[in-house]
Amino acid sequence: MTQDELKKAVGWAALDFVEPGTIVGVGTGSTAAHFIDALGTMKGKIEGAVSSSEASTEKLKALGIPVFDLNDIDCLSIYVDGADEINTQMHMIKGGGAALTREKIVAAVAETFICIADASKQVDVLGKFPLPVEVIPMARSYVARQLVRLGGRPEYRQGVVTDNGNIILDVWGLSIVDPLGLEEALNALPGVVTNGLFAARAADIALIGTADGVKIIKR
Repeated sequence: MTQDELKKAVGWAALDFVEPGTIVGVGTGSTAAHFIDALGTMKGKIEGAVSSSEASTEKLKALGIPVFDLNDIDCLSIYVDGADEINTQMHMIKGGGAALTREKIVAAVAETFICIADASKQVDVLGKFPLPVEVIPMARSYVARQLVRLGGRPEYRQGVVTDNGNIILDVWGLSIVDPLGLEEALNALPGVVTNGLFAARAADIALIGTADGVKIIKR
């Protein structure tokens, strides 16, 4: 199977966790896009969705799925999204699509966070994929200097502005043995909106696409 076929398999497998009559949290990226396609087959059975990005919102609306403002929702039963890396503790690096802040907010509201990914995203230690950090523009140089002190090599993601109007610094060269500690340290830096480590809010369930089918992992 190709990587895209594996992504499609997990996207559609996540449909089994969607309960009729609920509002579903929906993530961003190529794997989440397959889930949105699958969700389109239930558009008359679910109340609607909360989206973590403008791109996903447009796709949901194009399929006729109502999109709700998160401020109008008390809780979500599930949030389904992909990952750039996921370790055995269900900690993740996310944000390759620059939607990490909204993804973190929606994930925080959801009772169950379901990560959908192909097997290439599984790692023992996070960090080979560059860690995205969303930064208020005026703090870019300051934050970059602090990231160097933490042992990383920050790179400004040129030409990218987040849905929140901020910029992204991608941090290379990290071997993240303490994801929770690093997540907290980065978020404490003035000017950092958030970072792409999802350790404080790890995945509850991972659907991993393999050549032998979809593997279900629970935390």
